[in-house]
Amino acid sequence: MTDDAPRKPPAEPPEQLGPPAWLAEAFRRLARWTSPHTALLITLAVGLIPAILLTLGSAEVYEAVVKSDGVAQLDQPALDTALALRSPGLNAAVTGFTNLAGEIGMPILAGAATLVMALRWRSWTPALLMVSAAGGSLLMTVAGKDLIGRIRPPLADAVPPYEYSASFPSGHSLNSVVLAGMVAYLVILHLQTRRAKILTLASAAGFALAVGLSRVYLGHHWFTDVLVAWTLGLAWLAVVITAHQLLHSRRVAARTARP
Repeated sequence: MTDDAPRKPPAEPPEQLGPPAWLAEAFRRLARWTSPHTALLITLAVGLIPAILLTLGSAEVYEAVVKSDGVAQLDQPALDTALALRSPGLNAAVTGFTNLAGEIGMPILAGAATLVMALRWRSWTPALLMVSAAGGSLLMTVAGKDLIGRIRPPLADAVPPYEYSASFPSGHSLNSVVLAGMVAYLVILHLQTRRAKILTLASAAGFALAVGLSRVYLGHHWFTDVLVAWTLGLAWLAVVITAHQLLHSRRVAARTARP
């Protein structure tokens, strides 16, 4: 006796977060034109070159701070501009906003976004990438503050509540670049239209930019504290994204090399 009842299709495996289809196809063509190993090296170079350049830029900012020249000459004018713009209402609004990127607000926002993505896409990749990105960001913040020990702007020029830890780099700014950037990267992998991708990237960039400027406005950091946080954050973000892309490129290379 045969069973004529329609059979349910097999359950689909959890979705894996890989590079966009066009990028995977470009890698396949590159691997066939050269070799899988050469294609991997090119992928690595494309990702790490921006990271190296951004790191060198961070070193230049640090040197300017040490010598009190170059871009460091913008620190006092930036603080003076912030002082001229302040008002009680704006101070309260900016303080509330900057707390979103603080030690409590940013982990909650990033953690909630990661949980939603992991459950929706049935993949551990968002959690693994976010933990890696956050760990590196925290390490750079703590190490930078301990090694350099720069003093923050005078308390008389700051908006309370005051902060007393070292100033260089800005942890709020660094974390906002890395975590907002990682959320944007993961979301973009699942978007189809160019407009949606551009809006997602612009939103993350705008958030990180606003957080950094809020630190200068409140007098909690010098401008160069924020500037080096942006460059270091982008450099680390490039490293994490490159590692993720390289992992999937290796899988594509392995499939391409099969007879």
